[in-house]
Amino acid sequence: MRIAITAMAMAATMTATMAGAAHAAPVEHPQADSQALDLAEKAIALRSVIGPGNQTPQVATLYKAALVAGGFSDQNITITPVDDTAYLIARWPGSDPSLKPLVISGHMDVVEAKPSDWQRDPFKPVVENGYLFGRGATDMKLDGTLAIAALNELRREGYKPRRDIIIEFSGDEETTMKTSAIIAGKLSNADLVLNIDGGGGVLDEHTGKPDYFTWKGAEKSYADFEMTVTNPGGHSSEPRAENAIDQLAAALLRIQHYQFKPELNDLTRSYFLNAAKWEPGKIGIAMRAFAANPADRKAIATLTADPSMIGKIGTTCVVTMINGGHALNALPQRATANINCRIFPGHPRAAIMAELEKVAADPNVHFADVTTGSVATDASPMRQDLISAVDKAMNETYPGVPVFPSMSSGASDSMWFRNAHVPSYGVSALFIKESENFSHGLNERTPIAGIPLAIDYYLSLFTSLSH
Repeated sequence: MRIAITAMAMAATMTATMAGAAHAAPVEHPQADSQALDLAEKAIALRSVIGPGNQTPQVATLYKAALVAGGFSDQNITITPVDDTAYLIARWPGSDPSLKPLVISGHMDVVEAKPSDWQRDPFKPVVENGYLFGRGATDMKLDGTLAIAALNELRREGYKPRRDIIIEFSGDEETTMKTSAIIAGKLSNADLVLNIDGGGGVLDEHTGKPDYFTWKGAEKSYADFEMTVTNPGGHSSEPRAENAIDQLAAALLRIQHYQFKPELNDLTRSYFLNAAKWEPGKIGIAMRAFAANPADRKAIATLTADPSMIGKIGTTCVVTMINGGHALNALPQRATANINCRIFPGHPRAAIMAELEKVAADPNVHFADVTTGSVATDASPMRQDLISAVDKAMNETYPGVPVFPSMSSGASDSMWFRNAHVPSYGVSALFIKESENFSHGLNERTPIAGIPLAIDYYLSLFTSLSH
């Protein structure tokens, strides 16, 4: 595609700025760089959203064709339909069958996006002003195609892995995670999982240069709780003291103003202490203070006010959907709301729901756990081989950029591997400004300048852990 060639030329000129002070010029991989962007554009154009017209199977077909063209055997790639979606597993056999495989994990589906809300059609990819725009540009079609392009590049260079390399893509990570659980069960004999849908680098808000890189060793648990209020209703001309919508709204406001106890673990403490060096002013001060004392009220207030930080200091719950009433001229007989929680490791869902019930403080508000596609898991171990491989890959591509672990505020396929006792780590190669991370939001975009360096990073990481 002509746009891909133009964009990659732009990316090449920007690479030196992003890398900062560098070693000798790295080997260039123009074919892989171009393929990653071209394939990402094609994938974004496929509306891989749950429901009628779900094109996730077409994304799987696109990815399989690219892997076969790159040297994967057609017999070693399977696409398995599940409901309206599908998942893909591709195996590159290693020379030593006694070794457990290395798994590279991602997903093909994306969150729904309404074109009328966006500045550009979310399913018509655009490369403009150094950014790739479209649903999935950040979460996570570009990361997926970067991994595919890197594996194809390794084959072109004649690399021979000792252990099997398996790349897999789930088809419903953003919703039920049914395929995610299936894949983890099939690959439960893996040595470790590199989840390319987590981790990543942070760019300075003003200079655009890399500040630091984090890999993810744990994540918060996902939960949905349904709140329901019912009463007899009646004629709207005869208001009653008890109104289902009013009662639900009052309970929601009490939950809105409630904060779960802030807390730390080893991963988040490491993150706060290290990342604070690049956070200006009061945010950096608050991060260091919180790492020293998670009960520091001033630090908690500062971090809670920052959307990029609040999810890192403990459990969060927020209303995401509401529904109520049945007619414009009738008192509501029923009102419901969904509370979505991201639970800090170590707390069962039942305990969080009980806490919410206490906060709602109304026996007429009934709670139900309606969570699907989620399990609570402990952190993956701090494996030295993984740490060394990530450090090496980053030092080769972004010399001098600090690397440290952290915990993801969101949920990913990693939970299913950890549930199957397979360590999984978020290792996405892309760098982005925190203010420009629009995953799940409007006008999603990712800077393309990092594509050549991301390819180099994956080439190093994949070989280090599969040799």
